[in-house]
Amino acid sequence: MADKHPYVQGPGALVQVVTHFRKSFPATVNASTLQKLGFAPKNESYVLNVLRFLGLIDHEGNRTAEATRTFNLHEDTAFKEAFAALVSKAYFDLFELHSEATWSLDNAALITFFRSQDETTALVGKLQASTFKVLAAYSGHGDIPVTKIPGAKAQKPAAKAVPKEVAPATPLASKSALSQGRSNNTSSVVGLTVRIEINLPADGDQETYDRIFKSIRENLLNG
Repeated sequence: MADKHPYVQGPGALVQVVTHFRKSFPATVNASTLQKLGFAPKNESYVLNVLRFLGLIDHEGNRTAEATRTFNLHEDTAFKEAFAALVSKAYFDLFELHSEATWSLDNAALITFFRSQDETTALVGKLQASTFKVLAAYSGHGDIPVTKIPGAKAQKPAAKAVPKEVAPATPLASKSALSQGRSNNTSSVVGLTVRIEINLPADGDQETYDRIFKSIRENLLNG
């Protein structure tokens, strides 16, 4: 690349590479290596430029002695100190201007430096600044960006069971009053409607009919 200070298109690829290399740093790192690991698809050259810029691999992609010593450090504190030494050495011109305050420079100051130093566009200057921020985070200055793990799928939250509404029970019979008592008792009771069919004798006289209706009143209606 023509730009003096390298950059990556997004912090995710660089975070994945450095994190993985702390666990296992291949003896040779090239585009094929990154492709097999699933890192920086179609952007392998950007990551390789950063690794070469820091002195972690040579121009043939071989792991350097500095990389071996640094990435073999298991304790986080020791690793951060050694990695910070590599970063400050690679960005010597930036540290010459700001010394230890370089670690805490904001994006505006970093972009101004990179655009002035390398005559880059605003976009490239922003990417150069974000790349330095990632390296500074691994040096113990700032938070390492959260990135997705290759092949991992986000788990969907389990759907909450929604209780079904219980429909009100259908009454077996409609409520009605069989009869209205002499008192003003208005309480409802479950009743049953009965239909009575009376066949009157054709040859009955008035007295016969009276006895029939009198019996109905006494035994059914007023019972």
